[in-house]
Amino acid sequence: MRLLQDAYKESHTGLFKWWNRTPDVSAMGNRDGENMILEDILKNRAGFEEKIRKLIGRPVLLIELDMFALPCGCSGITANMRGLEFDDLEVFETQFLPLVKEMAENLGVKPTVTFARLVPGSSIVASLNWRTLCPRCYPEFARGTGKMPRPDLYMLLFERQK
Repeated sequence: MRLLQDAYKESHTGLFKWWNRTPDVSAMGNRDGENMILEDILKNRAGFEEKIRKLIGRPVLLIELDMFALPCGCSGITANMRGLEFDDLEVFETQFLPLVKEMAENLGVKPTVTFARLVPGSSIVASLNWRTLCPRCYPEFARGTGKMPRPDLYMLLFERQK
């Protein structure tokens, strides 16, 4: 069997090189690191995570940073978190706001609303979200009042339309 595998590899050498098996896809970057969008997301993810760790003084993981566009027209950023608590947001809110604004600016997002999504029935922050609202979704967020318009949302910033 080993002899057959070796013979196959010899006659199909290009198939077993990793760079020949994955096509060059611009959304994922290329081997030379020329995709600035991906590099910016990676750099900002690491920087934001480190700043939050320093701010609250304990391990916090930003396990995934996503940019999204929804069918309704909303777009933005979602940062899935582990180790961040609701109390951290309340206590350090004034220090969080510049970090949140900086992240949006660095990635070119102009959010209408920035909020934390809590795990229902707990004080655990599941994600931080920067969202540019579409005209259809804006009224849903604008109806809410206070810092917690819903039990699972904690509003950090909301730009009301004039």
